[in-house]
Amino acid sequence: MDIAEIKVSDPTPVVSVKPVVLSAPGRGEGLKVKVSAPTTGRNLPIIVFSHGSGSSLEGYGPLVDFWAAHGFVVIQPTHLDSRTVGLPQDDPRTPRIWRFRVEDMNRVLDQLDLLESAVPGLSGRLDRSRIATAGHSFGGQTAGNLLGLRVLNPETKKEEDLSDSRIKAGLLFATAGQGGDSLTPFAAENMPHLNVSFAHMTTPTLVIVGDQDNIPNKYQLTVRGPDWMTDPYFLSPGAESLLTLFGAEHSLGGIAGYEVQETTDDNPARVALIQRVTWAYLRHALDIEHSSWSAACAALEESDNSLGRIEFK
Repeated sequence: MDIAEIKVSDPTPVVSVKPVVLSAPGRGEGLKVKVSAPTTGRNLPIIVFSHGSGSSLEGYGPLVDFWAAHGFVVIQPTHLDSRTVGLPQDDPRTPRIWRFRVEDMNRVLDQLDLLESAVPGLSGRLDRSRIATAGHSFGGQTAGNLLGLRVLNPETKKEEDLSDSRIKAGLLFATAGQGGDSLTPFAAENMPHLNVSFAHMTTPTLVIVGDQDNIPNKYQLTVRGPDWMTDPYFLSPGAESLLTLFGAEHSLGGIAGYEVQETTDDNPARVALIQRVTWAYLRHALDIEHSSWSAACAALEESDNSLGRIEFK
């Protein structure tokens, strides 16, 4: 497969501003956010990205830099579980980390004016009718909540609708599947927020998984294997496409950062494929243009493709 067949726009210079600190009453501290944007272009669509457990606004450069250089404004909050925050395990906020994460995303959407004004030259260039969310691992569940995924609230024992109508499309990278019998006893006892329902996740979404993603077993989350990560696709009405990457583990070849030590399956070709396919999908799902997505799907369906496969509903 020739990745170059998936055509993308010419890259432009990117400006990033960090940290922009948003007021967050009840959170215990302000919300630190990074905003990355192309220096040219107008009517720029927006991606609000949720990092995986332990990461921060500093992570996911291979995705963020690519998206921003090709026409998206990317906004990255640092959640309370970030290593840069250093929240003790016995902190009273810890059991509600999953909910604080969703609230972080809400704050970003609520304070777009402030974030826009913080970036020199960005004012008046956002297209607020075209907002997507994306997330990796724990961040996938966080983004999923905005798309319609529902968590069985461990405190109230009720499912809550935390979807946001401002979000028009989603990307879920290596995101946990359903709970219940799929969880290990350890996860069932210590991570009840993994009991989720995808039945109401109706927003158009591309799910990206690795067929060698066994990291949930390492952390004692699921009794299943890599297919657990396909649940967001098979169990939700809105997830219209599934990209399965051959040989990919939890970091999908290196999306979490540029350094090799940040991944166990370093694969630049795989990352390049993810960059182009996700860019093309969001342009399609946000109704910007559709030919790039058609070309990406055609390239993935080639008989000599050794990187991955695409499925549709």
